[in-house]
Amino acid sequence: MRWQVRMLRRGLLAVALALTMGLVQGAEPLVVAVSRGPVSLPVYVAQAKGFFEAEGLALRFRDCSSGRSCLELMMQEQADVATAAELAVTLASFKRSDLAIIGSLSTSSHQIKLVARRSTGVQGAGDLKGRRVAYVEASSSQYFLDTWMTFHGIDPRDMTKAPMDPDKMVEALRAGRIDAVAVWEPHASRAIEALGADAVVMPNPRVYTQHFTVVTDRLRLQGRGAEMTRLLQALVKAERFIADKPAEALAVLQARLPDASATHLKEHDYRIRLDQSLISTMEEQARWAIREGLVEARQRPASLLHTIEPSLLRKSFPRAVSLVQ
Repeated sequence: MRWQVRMLRRGLLAVALALTMGLVQGAEPLVVAVSRGPVSLPVYVAQAKGFFEAEGLALRFRDCSSGRSCLELMMQEQADVATAAELAVTLASFKRSDLAIIGSLSTSSHQIKLVARRSTGVQGAGDLKGRRVAYVEASSSQYFLDTWMTFHGIDPRDMTKAPMDPDKMVEALRAGRIDAVAVWEPHASRAIEALGADAVVMPNPRVYTQHFTVVTDRLRLQGRGAEMTRLLQALVKAERFIADKPAEALAVLQARLPDASATHLKEHDYRIRLDQSLISTMEEQARWAIREGLVEARQRPASLLHTIEPSLLRKSFPRAVSLVQ
C-alpha cells in the first residue's frame, strides 16, 4: 500500500508541475518598452546573459527612440513597463495620477551633451548667444539646455531655440541649418562623429543628473507585481555583471549600438536603486515645467513621491532604497 501511496503522490506532483509549467508557458508575456541607448545597458545585459529567463520571466521587448516614446507606449496600454527619464514621468504625472517608478536603471550627469559647430565661431558658452540651438521639446533635452543656460548666465531670449525630433538633429547640424544641439546619447556621439574636427562639445558642469527609470502604472503593478519584482532581480544581476565584467558589458552594448565606447560606460552609474535625489530632481522639474508653460499649475500632483513605488525593490534589495518618506 505504501508504494501505491508514494506513486499516487508522485503522479499528483507531476500533474501539478505540468499544469504549473503550462500556465507559465501560456502566460501573457510582460511587454517592456526599452529606450535605445547606453542608459538601457542593464536591460541589454540581462537579456543577453539570460538573467530574465533565470527568473522565470516571459518578456517581449519594444524598442523606442526615446524614454518619452516608451512611456507613451505604456500609457497607451501597448506596454506593461517602460524605461524613461524621470522628467518624462514628472510631466506625465500632471495628467496621470497612477504612474509608478519601481526603480532606476542608471544615473548620469553626461548622458545629455551640448554639441556645436566650431566653424560658426563657437568656442565657449558665451558664443552660443544668437545661435540656433536644437533640442527635444518637453524632454530632458530641453530641461538640460535651460538649466545649462541658467548656470552660464545666458538669457534664453539671446538664443534661437529650435524644437526638433532627435532623429533629425544630426543631419540638420551637418547641413548648417542649426548651430548646436542639446541631445542625449547615442545621438550626441553621432553628432560629434558627423562633424569630425568641426565638433565642439560644450563643458558640462553637471547641471543636471538624469535618472533613467523603470516605470509602470498602479493597475499593472497590482496585477503583475510578482513579475516586476523578478524583473528588478534580473536587473540587479545585470548591475553586478556590469561592475564585475565591464569589457563584456561593453561588448553587449556595442552589439546593440555599434558606435558605443567605453566612455559611455564611465559616464553612467548602473545601480538599480531609488534614492532621495530622484524625488528632489522631479520636484524641481515640476516647478520648471510650470514656469515654461509645459503643464498647468492647477494640475500639479500634491506630491510627486506618489509616483515612486519602492516596495518591490525594498522587498528584495532594501539597501537599494534610500527615500525619505
